[in-house]
Amino acid sequence: MDFLFNSIFSSGDISFEGIDQDKFSSTDRSLNNSMDNVQFYGVEEYGGNPVGIHSLYPDYGYCPDEYLGEGFILSKSQLQDQQQQQQSFSVYELFDDIPQYGLVLPPFVACLEDITKPGEIPTVIPDVEAKKDEEYPFSLAVLELLNNHVNGFKRLSGERVIQPSNDVTTFNDCQGAADYRTLSTEEILRFAGARFIQSYSQQTASHPFDGSFSGLSQEQTKDVELVELLLASAEKVGGQQYESASRLLNFFDYLAPSDTGNPVQRVVYYFIEALKERIDRETGRTTSKGLGKNLGSFDMDKAMMVPDAPKLAFHQGLPFSQVEKFAGIQAIIENVSESNKVHVIDLRIANGVQWIALMQALASRREDCPIELFKVTAVATTSKHVMEETGKWLSNFADTLKIPFTFKIVMVSDMFELKEDLFELDEDETIAVYSSYALRGMISQPAQLESLMRVIRSLNPCVMVVTEVDANHNSPVFVNRFIEALFFYGTLFDSLESFMNRNEPNRMAVEGKYCFQAIRNIVATEGEERTIRNVKIDVWRAFFARFGMEELKLSPSSIYQAKLIVKSFPCGDSCTLGMNGKCMMIGWKGTPHTSLSVWKFL
Repeated sequence: MDFLFNSIFSSGDISFEGIDQDKFSSTDRSLNNSMDNVQFYGVEEYGGNPVGIHSLYPDYGYCPDEYLGEGFILSKSQLQDQQQQQQSFSVYELFDDIPQYGLVLPPFVACLEDITKPGEIPTVIPDVEAKKDEEYPFSLAVLELLNNHVNGFKRLSGERVIQPSNDVTTFNDCQGAADYRTLSTEEILRFAGARFIQSYSQQTASHPFDGSFSGLSQEQTKDVELVELLLASAEKVGGQQYESASRLLNFFDYLAPSDTGNPVQRVVYYFIEALKERIDRETGRTTSKGLGKNLGSFDMDKAMMVPDAPKLAFHQGLPFSQVEKFAGIQAIIENVSESNKVHVIDLRIANGVQWIALMQALASRREDCPIELFKVTAVATTSKHVMEETGKWLSNFADTLKIPFTFKIVMVSDMFELKEDLFELDEDETIAVYSSYALRGMISQPAQLESLMRVIRSLNPCVMVVTEVDANHNSPVFVNRFIEALFFYGTLFDSLESFMNRNEPNRMAVEGKYCFQAIRNIVATEGEERTIRNVKIDVWRAFFARFGMEELKLSPSSIYQAKLIVKSFPCGDSCTLGMNGKCMMIGWKGTPHTSLSVWKFL
């Protein structure tokens, strides 16, 4: 479940905040390993030349960090298409009378080639009118980002470990018309994005998309229109046109997205609420529906430490968490294979189930290299009682295997207090560091992250395993961040659809509690309140290089462990594994969501 929630640095002065994260928003963009390719973000935008870690964070006064698949099956008759168009409420009708609604053409729209039929995604025409770029300084960057998503630019690339299944049917297929192909949430989002961009590139008087809904069911057509209207609303909010944005958001009362509908409707519902809250906060109004003004009061990391039924259901239904844990532990096993004393430092232990696998591996090699001591040190700033229970459970399991075991908790108020002498190190022990979604929570506190990494380097571990959400949720440009989050959580909601009924309480809790809190934080807040700041693997690579860390390639055994886990799940065909250089990317239907990387200090 950690996978859900969870947006850097230099061969000299490269900083966590200084890298252009928007430029790293797609995993299949090439990145030279040279530090020359690490660029500081925001120099042009903010007129500065950031140096050091703080440049990633614009909110603190520094310069910051950023299918349609194979095509639709067109099996509907012309009569059905006409009926759909007559029943459909088109978002473009809202723009027929611009003075009435006070609308201004979106700044991130530019000319694209015409969509000739569903399934053909337009490509960007290189020369965009200079006048538009002058009026809207962020138009090209945001347009490129949306168009990259439309064209599937972020899909897993390189060596594919497990291919996505061509069968995109879901748990709820029986609810739709059998004649229509079931589309994933990302496909709907991409189609809507293409239509949204295309709508403003037409220079004709006629409706720009006559017939373009061919092959879509009535529900799919509605879903596309929901997303189009949502994008239009977000653009208004990004331009601080709050009255216009509010007028657009009012139209959702007619389209009626629901938190109990299909995945598209559900994700749109929560993004609407987040947009409303941002408008209320920016205009000083009282937030609606009792959502509360202080989003920072919800501690996501603390909430994720406490076990509950929704998180357990997520772990049991989807392979994401188990893949990253057991493939990562395999990497540690290989690096401590010749050590009699093993000391693991876990930066975010939660239930500690991963150490059961390591204990079993240590016990199995007793004759060749008997284990004399296995130590686990849990580092945390909160939830000590949870870790104490975890420690008791691990101790009991170690007793059953007759493994000498010690468990210690290092509690600090913040990472500035973490020092080497708190770990009670033995000279002859081998140290490994395990970080599962632990670092991203400190991106908004760069000095603490720096301090933590310096301490880890001083411990000189033989290996450090790092798992992080692979998404760009830290762009300083609101519309960029909104688009990235929409596609990320759209894919996540799609994965929940694969194994949970729509009215299942655990699913409602996962989406309405955990996912929505993250969406709210990304969309509605700025500054210190915005704590959900995931970044992509290329940003972490630049950051780790600053501390003299070298990336290690995942072994065939780690990859094998991951493949076995994925294949054991009913929805495993939709869970995609790929390699980004030496790093494993874990995704859903080709869209990367989590990175698993292994490091050592030089």
